Amino acid sequence: MPGAQDSRARVARRIATAAAYGGGGLGLLGVGLVGLLLTESKLAVQAIGVLETVPPKADGVYGEAFADGAAPPRPPLVLAVLGDSTGAGLGVARGRETPGALLAAGLASVAERPVRLVNVARSGGRSADLSGQLERALRHRPDVAVIIVGANDVTRHSPAQLAVRQLGEAVAALRANGCEVVVGTCPDLGTIKPVRPPLRWVARRLSRQLAAAQTIAVVEAGGRTVSLGSLLGPEFAARPEMFAADRYHPSAQGYATAAMAVLPSVCAALDLWPEEERPSAARPGGAALPGETVLPVAVAAAAAAGRAGTEVAAVDPGGPGRRWALLRHRLRVGPDAAREPGPVPGNTSASSHAGAGDD
Repeated sequence: MPGAQDSRARVARRIATAAAYGGGGLGLLGVGLVGLLLTESKLAVQAIGVLETVPPKADGVYGEAFADGAAPPRPPLVLAVLGDSTGAGLGVARGRETPGALLAAGLASVAERPVRLVNVARSGGRSADLSGQLERALRHRPDVAVIIVGANDVTRHSPAQLAVRQLGEAVAALRANGCEVVVGTCPDLGTIKPVRPPLRWVARRLSRQLAAAQTIAVVEAGGRTVSLGSLLGPEFAARPEMFAADRYHPSAQGYATAAMAVLPSVCAALDLWPEEERPSAARPGGAALPGETVLPVAVAAAAAAGRAGTEVAAVDPGGPGRRWALLRHRLRVGPDAAREPGPVPGNTSASSHAGAGDD
């Protein structure tokens, strides 16, 4: 609804501004709710349970079939994944089922070039952990990085403005090192079934506000975002197999759905996704391409937070302000396509990689 989007845009801009200028004490909830929410949080944690596993290793080279021995060898593209347990792939048993592996295989298919995956995401990761992950990722000189973070910032009550500032700093550091960045923003925690009202309503509100503020910070730092939002919510409700055993993390099918929502933006960041030539008028006061909308970044961020699978990127990535953004809902292919990313020659599925941990 326009009214809700306007309100979300105002709050997101306040959070992003506080993050940029070091403001503190930006409260989003009334004090009277704290005791109730703490009780509800404990009940939700008990209902969700804990996975007694660790994410499988998936680092390695994907799409080696594209290494043409007759042509001068090109080094693999390097894809880094940072963030939390969703980025790490907690909940699946095989490396090839993790979102990093799915993205690497898909990127190799589109680029027709090998891709090296470096996954430094960790279970329980918050925005505060990105600086350490960043240090490890930059050793590999990534061409593109995918960051999935925010859920633990909400559930562990991290100050929103601090989490947004930490994310923005990580994006800026990656961009300063010549790395393209795609951020999967905070998912809508109100879609998780063990989370019940009133916690569900608050979780949804906080998740979407954080996602919108993340988008502002990321776009203004030179990256682009994809709204994860309630991407898996309706499918989880109808298909329990989309859940892992804890009913919180995605299963292999759930990860495939999410990865395929992010893949087009990863490819587009590297100028690999087929697009019509963007007219020079696609900026404030000009016309965008079909399916695109040019909006102030805060308004675009608020709209994207309410629609899963929506990409937000700066109209003029090299410009000084980056206060206008392109809002685009890219085509999302289905989960089965994650295993076979495209009708191209050679074996480009995740099972072709040379990394460890793929049983």
